[in-house]
Amino acid sequence: MKRVRLLAVALAFTTPVAAVAVEPVVMHRDPGCPCCGKWAEQVKAQFGRAVRIVDDANRPSLMKSRGVPQDLASCHTAIIDGMTFEGHVPIADMKRALASRPRGVSGLAVAGMPMGSPGMEMPGMKAQSYDVVAFGPGGRRVFAHHG
Repeated sequence: MKRVRLLAVALAFTTPVAAVAVEPVVMHRDPGCPCCGKWAEQVKAQFGRAVRIVDDANRPSLMKSRGVPQDLASCHTAIIDGMTFEGHVPIADMKRALASRPRGVSGLAVAGMPMGSPGMEMPGMKAQSYDVVAFGPGGRRVFAHHG
């Protein structure tokens, strides 16, 4: 039995890193929403992972099952490594939440579609201030403020 465990450990260290599969980011969006694609491109570039876009006419059901508060709704819901990200959440905030896994937090949300948030950048348009809200079994709190 001890030899089997040692062999398993040895094999784990000899497996090339490229052979370890990294799950793609899955983003459910309101069908045809163009700004969601812009957000997905930024996520893909900064996470270095594929983004699978699902046009989902029943996204409210997904949001409910993932615990997204209705008043924090936006145009897309992404799932990354088990956490839920609603709307145009900045990539740096997502990375921080994924790295720290705050107790009682199952996701982050940016309500609506604030101008200047990732995917909502428009030349000549002034960026709006907005909050990134952490939500989950531990309640809600402002995770970050932008603007």
